[in-house]
Amino acid sequence: MRRTGTDRRVPLGCWPTPVEPAPRLARALGLGADDLWIKRDDLTGLGGGGNKVRKLEWTCGQALAEGATVLVTTGAAQSNHARLTAAAGARLGVDVVLVLAGTPQSEATGNLALDGLLGATVVWAGDIPGPELVSKASELAEQVRRRGGVPALIPFGGSSVSGARGYAECGRELRTQLPELRTVVTAVGSGGTMAGLVAELGAERVLGVDCGAVRDPARTVSRFAAGVSGQPCPPEDLRLRRDQVGDGYSRLTGPVMDALLLAARTEGLLLDPVYTGRALAGLAAAVRDGGIVAGERTVLLHSGGLPGLFGHPAALKQAEAALHGERS
Repeated sequence: MRRTGTDRRVPLGCWPTPVEPAPRLARALGLGADDLWIKRDDLTGLGGGGNKVRKLEWTCGQALAEGATVLVTTGAAQSNHARLTAAAGARLGVDVVLVLAGTPQSEATGNLALDGLLGATVVWAGDIPGPELVSKASELAEQVRRRGGVPALIPFGGSSVSGARGYAECGRELRTQLPELRTVVTAVGSGGTMAGLVAELGAERVLGVDCGAVRDPARTVSRFAAGVSGQPCPPEDLRLRRDQVGDGYSRLTGPVMDALLLAARTEGLLLDPVYTGRALAGLAAAVRDGGIVAGERTVLLHSGGLPGLFGHPAALKQAEAALHGERS
């Protein structure tokens, strides 16, 4: 992995995260009982856990090295990254400003409630495209600077070449924990998680499941992976499924709800409706079409995100229906 003189890292999580067998889920998917394992990156410790902690160790480390007193970042209303940036700021003793798409909510639920608990300042940017959200964050950072603070812009989703180094570290953990690993399946949002894994494990051993968070996930992942490894990573070499986006990033689909129910009822494993639910739905589709086969060691990366379930009305409605036996 290529390093530069500006790389910094600050400890925020608990490493290595465990891997656990999932035999009942494996059999339900059509795999052998020993084929499927779960990489528990929901157990990273800080702020309720999740994959963003690995990225924040690097992005916050760089910010602190540059003297930052305020972290500024962007996200959706139920952003896991925003929640964990707020937690990182609390741990590190710096202020956090979250620039969130949308308008003020009548009720603070899920991740949004935790943002407040963790002491972050939330600025609502309205329903604007991603580039304009970043521009709004830059404006707020400049306001911080004029007031005498030292702002640091943490990238969307924590994903950058620096942030992706956290998932190269995860790839090294997996090499040690499961040397026979054939495929690790991960949700793809802002791209850094898949990029770091690809940089360490190779494109052929990483299957990404697009969640619809960025316009061109293949090029995004390719750029970050090449930056981490120092080697070319052509987008066409990536294993990237785009069949689980459905009607959009925050929209619940039938296959994703099926995945949430299956994980919960076979392994007591709780997933979220935006990321990990899509990752498992993509894994199930890959088994059906032969992209993942029995007899090979597969890992599902559990990237966390459970608080988002409690801020997702459609998923909660489906869960309530299941409680009353209206869905099997």
